[in-house]
Amino acid sequence: MKHITPKEVESFLKQNQSLNIIDVREVKEVATGKIPGAWNIPLGLLEFRMHELDKTKEYILICRSGTRSARATEFLEGHGFSVTNMMGGMLVWEGVIK
Repeated sequence: MKHITPKEVESFLKQNQSLNIIDVREVKEVATGKIPGAWNIPLGLLEFRMHELDKTKEYILICRSGTRSARATEFLEGHGFSVTNMMGGMLVWEGVIK
């Protein structure tokens, strides 16, 4: 499983790099703030919505602490997607949220 730190994600965003970020937290959690541009697909719905993803793109998966996103990373990897887990999740995110 590939990992990325929140600082690396923040750095890429500050450089205006285009990132495909999927936040696997529940809708209620995301309502308190998310990384700008992140797409919310709750972990429990990922299996049913993975058809919305493109296997030619790379995705960064995030959650509150990094545990759910790690499970989502393993799941999507098993289905042929290129994915990276953001370690520590939103608990350690220091960047902008919307």
